[in-house]
Amino acid sequence: MSDPTEANTDPVEPTPAEGAGGRHVRVVLVDDHRMFRTGVQAEIGRTEETGVEVVGEAADVEQAVTVITATRPEVVLLDVHLPGGGGVEVLRRCAPLMADAEHPVRFLALSVSDAAEDVIGVIRGGARGYVTKTITGTDLVNSVFRVQEGDAVFSPRLAGFVLDAFASTDAPPVDEDMDRLTQREREVLRLIARGYAYKEIAKQLFISVKTVESHVSAVLRKLQLSNRHELTRWATARRLV
Repeated sequence: MSDPTEANTDPVEPTPAEGAGGRHVRVVLVDDHRMFRTGVQAEIGRTEETGVEVVGEAADVEQAVTVITATRPEVVLLDVHLPGGGGVEVLRRCAPLMADAEHPVRFLALSVSDAAEDVIGVIRGGARGYVTKTITGTDLVNSVFRVQEGDAVFSPRLAGFVLDAFASTDAPPVDEDMDRLTQREREVLRLIARGYAYKEIAKQLFISVKTVESHVSAVLRKLQLSNRHELTRWATARRLV
């Protein structure tokens, strides 16, 4: 697969091959893990079969804005946690493209996180949906086409977060302890609290076991906790599990 920075910088309007049913959609993949992008490309990017044409990739906010602006895809699969400000920053900087009346660029969040604050953040930023990385290839293809058509798409249980958030006028409470943690540390925290082993977390987040251990140590230090059992109780009390 090509490097994310190698996308064509000249906007084009190709005559693409259509997939089954005559459907076609141009997609950009934004995720900071090359292995994950490769997997998604292999799973959904068989254009003649799926109708999905992957026209660009990016691994951080700057690359994402550059590639999306250059290729003008119909749908962007956007990870929530990215170097340079995260998915919300990509949405903010691409707001004019989303507002284009004739050829809007629509965003579908695709993330390992199913935390309410992540879901609500990107939806408020303008994303049309949010699905987790446990989704099947077939369901992901269908979700992409639904977003292309203007529908809102969510993995099961995530829609409730959005309904609750927009039904309430109350601002979410500030959690100073959580604010001390980076986005990656929050991901590791939730998986630890759910009983995942370090190896399982490493595999799910596409990082090394040593990196997982470093994140856990940082979380324990910042929250002034002694072990993963205390961490689990802390996360459960805040309904993060």
